[in-house]
Amino acid sequence: MSLPKETERLVADPAPGITALPHEDNLRYFDVTIEGPEGSPFERATVGPNVRVDHGVASDKWSPALQIRTVLLSIQALLSAPNPDDPLATDVAKHYKENEKDAQRVSREWTRTYANLD
Repeated sequence: MSLPKETERLVADPAPGITALPHEDNLRYFDVTIEGPEGSPFERATVGPNVRVDHGVASDKWSPALQIRTVLLSIQALLSAPNPDDPLATDVAKHYKENEKDAQRVSREWTRTYANLD
């Protein structure tokens, strides 16, 4: 599926709890909002990442397995089931592995403090 067709599909049929709107001047940039999954520390929160589709991937290497929709759903899933074995922040992953309950408490606290809640 080409990037323009995939973008049209994503806008016309968004994934539950996710909006992704392409920038008018560059269809490789999206403003994305993801609702925190129910039962997660991010429940009722809205996460707003900016997403850029890499040029190499967007042209000749794009495949159905790498659809933007699939990537966004994967990000949403990580909000309820993080993978501390492949972290971006090693200190947070260490805390999660050593004391998951407290790590979730901190996540809820930061969500209440910094996130947009319903």
